[in-house]
Amino acid sequence: MAEAVHDKFVIERRFRQAPARVFAAFATEEGKARWFSGPNEAWEMVDRHFDFRVGGTEHLEGRWKSGTVTRFDCSYHDIVPDGRIVYAYRMKLNGKPISVNLCSIELLPDGDGTRLLHTEHGIYLDGYEDNGSRFHGIGLQYDKLAETLPG
Repeated sequence: MAEAVHDKFVIERRFRQAPARVFAAFATEEGKARWFSGPNEAWEMVDRHFDFRVGGTEHLEGRWKSGTVTRFDCSYHDIVPDGRIVYAYRMKLNGKPISVNLCSIELLPDGDGTRLLHTEHGIYLDGYEDNGSRFHGIGLQYDKLAETLPG
């Protein structure tokens, strides 16, 4: 067993839409499906389950063109409508757990828009070297969120 590696990062984004509109993109299955996935040209969804409530779970599994399978298993611990989401998740790569993470997403009013603050604490398991790929991947998802937010 290799030593676990601990990491923390923060991503800040601004959206022109109000917090209620941004929150809906996390809180509804249709809204989240528009932006929370792998890259369309390189990734195919295998399984999705969505239960957005305190105590609820979310799962997303997909296969990359290379054949690699990734799985996101999430449990929601705190939800403040239009304001905050706190969840824990485990990532698997080809069925093997590679990380366990705790995240908070804060949606703060910013003029007519929203300032999103994503804070993530990660524990990378059994020699898995993230090398910033999680930070990069979440950033790409937020780019996709900005492109798909209505209004």
